[in-house]
Amino acid sequence: MKNNLEHPVFNILADIAAENKIEAYVIGGYVRDIFLNRPSKDIDIVVLGNGIEFAELSGKLLKSKVSVFKSFGTAMLRYRDLEIEFVGARKESYRADSRKPIVENGSIQDDQLRRDFTINALALSLNKNNFGELVDPFMGQEDLERRIIRTPLDPEITFSDDPLRMMRAIRFATQLNFEIEESALAAIASQKDRIGIVSKERVTDELNKIISSPVPSIGFKHLFDTGLLQLIFPQMANLYGVEIIKGKGHKDNFYHTLQVLDNICTVTTDLWLRWAAILHDIAKPPTKRFDEKQGWTFHGHEDRGAKMVPQIFAQLKLPLNEKMKFVQKLVQLHLRPIVLAQEVVTDSAVRRLLFDAGEDIESLMLLCNADVTTKNEYKVKKYRNNFELVKQKLKDVEERDKIRNWQPPVTGQDIMDYFGLPAGKEVGLIKNAIREAILEGDITNSYSDALAFMLEKGKEFGLSPVRTPDSAN
Repeated sequence: MKNNLEHPVFNILADIAAENKIEAYVIGGYVRDIFLNRPSKDIDIVVLGNGIEFAELSGKLLKSKVSVFKSFGTAMLRYRDLEIEFVGARKESYRADSRKPIVENGSIQDDQLRRDFTINALALSLNKNNFGELVDPFMGQEDLERRIIRTPLDPEITFSDDPLRMMRAIRFATQLNFEIEESALAAIASQKDRIGIVSKERVTDELNKIISSPVPSIGFKHLFDTGLLQLIFPQMANLYGVEIIKGKGHKDNFYHTLQVLDNICTVTTDLWLRWAAILHDIAKPPTKRFDEKQGWTFHGHEDRGAKMVPQIFAQLKLPLNEKMKFVQKLVQLHLRPIVLAQEVVTDSAVRRLLFDAGEDIESLMLLCNADVTTKNEYKVKKYRNNFELVKQKLKDVEERDKIRNWQPPVTGQDIMDYFGLPAGKEVGLIKNAIREAILEGDITNSYSDALAFMLEKGKEFGLSPVRTPDSAN
């Protein structure tokens, strides 16, 4: 394993340890990623003794500033392209109402025992007598080869002590495409209620890492099957299930959503576009109705879903800024391109879609493509072909009419100036009429046509211009 510690920083740390008669080890994710052939820039160093003091000694020699986190007993420095964290080896015990441990000094084995999973308990020695030797008391290397997530301790204890580890188990299984050991899965199910003592921010951080994985459905299936999803994100869990009345059923919207999410992940790494995929049908349960003739309907689920987005973002401590508004817009509009793909595509419908979607039109089209999950090959081909027609129409109309992020060429201020009006209802009505006329294709998107239309519309309201078109520029 010496070959895996070729970076010069490891020999420097080994010299500091030898000079100060301190045992030191590289531990955790960096070692795990060596076996997985994944690049890593984050290094965890555990020492038998005071981790902060060892960090300060290292900082002096490496000429790097050391950041100390006394409440956690850790310190960190940056060296070249690496981020190195130091901690003293410790053993831990927990109170039932907190995931913050009571910490005591311990041996390297004590420290490995407190780690969440065997694959994260691997350590490499930085000591001169056995430099680079693997310390693996829980067969973590074998678990990497078997692609298994397993805990060093009894999983019931591991997850009860620190319930966030349940989310981390599912996250690692999703990121690495590993299986979770059967007893560990059972322990997550039995300890799921303990997730309540973990902050929403920490839970959502793990959830976002699951969503950012190559195939997020792996994690969501584990979350649902163990009962965690019902506690942390009940609105999504409510999508599960099929109801049948008079022989008519609807698709399972939970598994449909997972398929849409996996589909979108093949074309984008954008977290918020992935969130739009998760939430696009979130209002189907509250809008579900059975009609004797039509069967199951979900009328207005896009509008109801858009209204649910801010509440869900607040509940999960997600940002309530332009990212939330982006997701909300896509949920609101996600049916529009699908409807266009089913009908004769008119220029006016395309103009309206461009106007409403603005700069997010490409993201919306990606979402709509991902939303095609039918197993019927004929339908898939038909939808795909129609989407291509819609995309070409969008391109043509945009090039011709420049509607994206568009505002009518005659402004509200123009209307007030021409007719000598104060701000009020009539100004808004005339401006909306101009916008609708352009979107419908009744007039061109030009200042001269919009101005002529404004004057005609003003006559309908009994208004006379106080300025002439020739004097207005």
